[in-house]
Amino acid sequence: MQAIRHICLVIAALAVVPAQAQSTDGYPLKPVRVVVGLAPGGGTDIQARLFAQKLTEYLGRSFVVDNRAGAGGTVAYSHVAKSAPDGYTLLAVASGYAITPAVYRKLQYDPIRDFAPVSLAAEAPFLLLTHPSLPVKSPRDLLALLRAKPGALDFGSAGYGSSTHMALALFTYLGKLNITHVPYKGTGPALTDAVSGQVHGLFGNILSCLPHVKSGRLRALAVSSAQRATVVPALPTIAESGVPHYVTTTWHGWLAPAGTAAAVIGKLSGELARAARAPDVSRRLAADGGEAVGSSPEQFQQHIADEIARWRKVVQATGIRVE
Repeated sequence: MQAIRHICLVIAALAVVPAQAQSTDGYPLKPVRVVVGLAPGGGTDIQARLFAQKLTEYLGRSFVVDNRAGAGGTVAYSHVAKSAPDGYTLLAVASGYAITPAVYRKLQYDPIRDFAPVSLAAEAPFLLLTHPSLPVKSPRDLLALLRAKPGALDFGSAGYGSSTHMALALFTYLGKLNITHVPYKGTGPALTDAVSGQVHGLFGNILSCLPHVKSGRLRALAVSSAQRATVVPALPTIAESGVPHYVTTTWHGWLAPAGTAAAVIGKLSGELARAARAPDVSRRLAADGGEAVGSSPEQFQQHIADEIARWRKVVQATGIRVE
């Protein structure tokens, strides 16, 4: 009797294997939902739609962006973490994904355990910006002024815990500076007040801020990346301008729920890397100040882990907290 039961279990297990294999062979067999935790029109949404369009083209099935804004993206993260790991619900994230675990005490998901990294798709530097009325024309001029007048300068951000806030926090932490932080409810209001001179400066996304630099309404002093940016090659990096080791970027990548088949992850990662190499994608990203990446899942996993560790260290040192 026991032998018969064992044979039945083996037959049942073997019957499941072809079904599982078949589920990945023709992937995707239906439209794929790409969840974005921010409102339409922002950088994350734009990047997600750009790459989703290419995957639709390559794989012959629709990759449809689904915006689920709320609580700094955590609504979307929680939703995808609980979704079926079948490859038909994916998550497009930006650099804020790695900041959230550092600034929120309680999350409804684990940013490492509950997700399977697919690919780091693209990244771009921030611009260090000041109002033209401020008597500085280089990063070193700004550093000298900040050290001569600690606490006298106001810098805006998109809000507590935002990527622009953390870029500022890292700047003050590594530079041992005293800058008054003025949080806004989004990038738009912060940029508006920076242009009007209500705040002395901010860290801004190249895509939204470069037009104001070209018009002379803001002055760009440096880029936040490790290397100079192709779109603004004359601007030095912050690290080479008096704040050693300063590097931060706004980046975009794709995740899947933990447990998603390795074959599906591999296929998606390969196609995202292919999309990143596409000339039209590279041109579009370059025009916005960004750079296509297209990493492996393992590389993206390490990137996320490094980012989370780095921001936790900054948050611990500066006391930043979002309840």
